[in-house]
Amino acid sequence: MKRGALFALPVVSATMIWLSSPGGGELSSLSLAMLVPLLCGLARQTKAKRAFFSGWLCGFAAYLALLYWIVFVLGHYGGLPWFIATPLLMLLTAYMALYTGLFALGFWFLPRSRPTLCLLVAPALWVGLDWLRGLLFTGFPWMDVGYFLAFSPWLIQSADLFGHHGITFLIVMTNVFLYLRFFNPRFAGDSRRQGQFDEARFTRAIPGTQRMFASFLVAVLLYSGASFYFFDTASDPSLRIGVVQGNISQDVKWSPENRQATLDGYLRQSAALSAAEHPPDLLLWPETALPFYPQRSPLTPTLLAFVGQSNTPILTGAPWFELDAAAPDGARRYNGALLLTPEAGFAATYFKSHLVPFGEYVPLRQYLPFIAPLVETVGQFSAGQVKSPMFLANKNARLPANIGILICYESVFPDIARRWVNVGANVLVNLTNDAWYGRSSAPRHSLAMAILRAVETRRALVRAANTGYSAFIDPSGRARDISPLFAPWAENGDAVLRGGRTGYVLCGYLFAPLCLLCSSLALLLVWRRNSR
Repeated sequence: MKRGALFALPVVSATMIWLSSPGGGELSSLSLAMLVPLLCGLARQTKAKRAFFSGWLCGFAAYLALLYWIVFVLGHYGGLPWFIATPLLMLLTAYMALYTGLFALGFWFLPRSRPTLCLLVAPALWVGLDWLRGLLFTGFPWMDVGYFLAFSPWLIQSADLFGHHGITFLIVMTNVFLYLRFFNPRFAGDSRRQGQFDEARFTRAIPGTQRMFASFLVAVLLYSGASFYFFDTASDPSLRIGVVQGNISQDVKWSPENRQATLDGYLRQSAALSAAEHPPDLLLWPETALPFYPQRSPLTPTLLAFVGQSNTPILTGAPWFELDAAAPDGARRYNGALLLTPEAGFAATYFKSHLVPFGEYVPLRQYLPFIAPLVETVGQFSAGQVKSPMFLANKNARLPANIGILICYESVFPDIARRWVNVGANVLVNLTNDAWYGRSSAPRHSLAMAILRAVETRRALVRAANTGYSAFIDPSGRARDISPLFAPWAENGDAVLRGGRTGYVLCGYLFAPLCLLCSSLALLLVWRRNSR
């Protein structure tokens, strides 16, 4: 096979990755075979650097298709010309592709005549590298392949044991098994690496590998199916939440002349929900639904008056500031969530703890002045902390609501949702403003990732998005009442209040770092054995 054909196979895999993804082709079942072309190409590579490049090329093409919307964000809202925004996208995808390159290099080193070793180490390596990507440089765990099954809830229930990384492990293991079982002998004969393929050993080992894979697959499917069909929340108390999607264009969101109209729109939609036959116990507005600092705005009395008249608390996104002499301009500013109640007014606040680099703060700002337009408000945001959930007395149920809050990008990080559960949250809300993404695939990505947060923690998760997708997600990952994109929308729905901690919350979050450790040790042993 010619070298050009070998490097075409990673691009085929990248195409299949996009076709499998939410917001892409939506063919989630294709994810079970999407890496097979890449693995077939790796079997023919004769040099480590070519194997690495094959994986890097696959990752680069795949992430380019998944993250194309970044050019729109940087250009339309960041004020950067396309000839700067496009190279920045290329740099990000080139970095993300390093991890698929490392996976390809690791898989290339594995002796394919030992199929059981490949079957276990390869998915562990992929999962470990995903975890590392979500950690380094503040982390960017966007659209790990475990999210590709998010809209097939009966397949993702094991996430309450090992998180979305467990779903990724299953997907990659299935890809590796299909390659080993149906393609490995066909491609192995062309490998020139000494000792890489022992056909007799492979023939003896493959039945055991098949039994191992079948046992693992059956166990996961039985657990997932049983959890989905028998998981019962009928006896759990619930909180009735009214979600308001204001559909405020990002182009006018922060304009002073539009603030009154923005608030009036949210109040009008909220009044309609409060007048329903079964009114909400809580109104939920999106991230920065209040495009002003409520401590000093003349519009705040109008907002508080509505809360008092409707006798309905509002949980809304809002910028917030606190005076601090140590801050550069005498105050610290936050991307916050604010609970307003009839009794206490400003009852509680939460400040976003994981900020978006180059979106909510600019690292090394003094050295990158051209990127400053990305920060919409005056100065940079400061990070808050996950301390205690917002307490809300629940007049219609025996159990009060302890609300854990994920602001926008925080729903991408499973550890933040886990921390909320550990401090007592019995329901999660995700306040987000996905207007930044336009009509791209990114809002669909965000919804898919939020679904896994619900399953991992077994908490209902309610999304309030400025332009969509808003939704009610139950603890089994079923998303209902999903709003349309770029349309005003308001809906009342029930969110169950559940206690307890899942296996993932207790210790399953260690699965991914253990995968990295074990796969690294296995590859080290293989490398040392081959170097003798």
